Amino acid sequence: MIASLRNAFNAQFTEEKYTQLTDDIAKQFNYAPKFKIAETPVFIPRALKEQLVAACDDIMKVINQPNFKELTEGAFFNERMKVPNEDAHSKFLQLDFGVCLDAEGKLTPKLIELQGFPSLYFFQELLGRMYRKHYDGIPEDFSQHLNGLTSEEYIELLRQEIVGDTDPKQVILLEIEPEKQATAIDFYATEALLGIKVLCISKLIKKGKQLFYLDDNGSEIQVKKIYNRIIFDELDQRPDLKRAFDFKDDVDIEWIGHPNWFFRISKYTMPILEGDYVPKSYYLDQLETIPTDLENYVLKPLYSFAGAGVQIHVDKAMIDAVEDKSNYLLQEKVAYAPIIETMDEPAKCEIRMMLLHNSKTNTTQIVSNLMRLSKGEMVGVKYNKDKTWVGGSTGFFEP
Repeated sequence: MIASLRNAFNAQFTEEKYTQLTDDIAKQFNYAPKFKIAETPVFIPRALKEQLVAACDDIMKVINQPNFKELTEGAFFNERMKVPNEDAHSKFLQLDFGVCLDAEGKLTPKLIELQGFPSLYFFQELLGRMYRKHYDGIPEDFSQHLNGLTSEEYIELLRQEIVGDTDPKQVILLEIEPEKQATAIDFYATEALLGIKVLCISKLIKKGKQLFYLDDNGSEIQVKKIYNRIIFDELDQRPDLKRAFDFKDDVDIEWIGHPNWFFRISKYTMPILEGDYVPKSYYLDQLETIPTDLENYVLKPLYSFAGAGVQIHVDKAMIDAVEDKSNYLLQEKVAYAPIIETMDEPAKCEIRMMLLHNSKTNTTQIVSNLMRLSKGEMVGVKYNKDKTWVGGSTGFFEP
């Protein structure tokens, strides 16, 4: 997106350098990521950075409204989904924007969706370091972070918010069979940097209102904090997983990333939002008139993950066929622009602005980013098979 940097990067690129990059990442934890790492980082120009910041600010104004919880009570379509001891703020927040062109041909972001849930906070820091190590020409004053935050300060901020003054042994990263997850490399990076235990929910021991796990020596360790990485949808689909702890249990732990925010800040939030960077979105069961230009909309299930169930070619018959319309969203289609020059066709990109609530300043701030490059109809893996210069990446912001 910055022509001089793009041209210089593409001129130095070789498949050998890319293989060295991916091999080096795999060596870090003796584990090769299960997702495609893009051949290139993305260079984000100052004007687009400023628009992204403005878009995040607009969205946070809505989320910070005193009545936001009241507005999002409908996100819990089943009371069984509600977890006790909800906190006042979502610790983690992800805002996904497609990079588009406006009417004047200038870059502009458009919100795709949002999540009140952690992302790859630790892997992204590793990926940025690896790009710098294996490729020349990434300017020193370009950063993955904003507001002058260095990588060291970024990690310390995450440590402050996830571990704080608690003994790291009493803080766990909780998942479902973490070693089988596509994002496992992020768990290993978290464990290495914070010294916390990565644990499957089936390994938790419950005694009254307290939770424990067995360490490598077989000793019981009481859990004080849970850094939650479990997607509720997946947990709901695993009745085979024997466990002593249920999310509905009232236990003496502190959630780092309370599960309720996964629902409150989600696709459900889209129709509540307004602004230049937000596409029109409607709850399907509240839509009085179906738009005549359905080719300009996508149909999304409210409760799905990683693009599952999204329909990008919508017609009236498809809408009429939806039985549970309360579980669907009709959203204005976002036209990603093919703006990243590669060795063949240009790639489109989506940028995830990764936010964190700072407990000391009581503010939610942008701390990092994640980018996904695509040459298919959508960003997902199945739309980009056998394509190069696609996959997970990171953006370096122009200062």
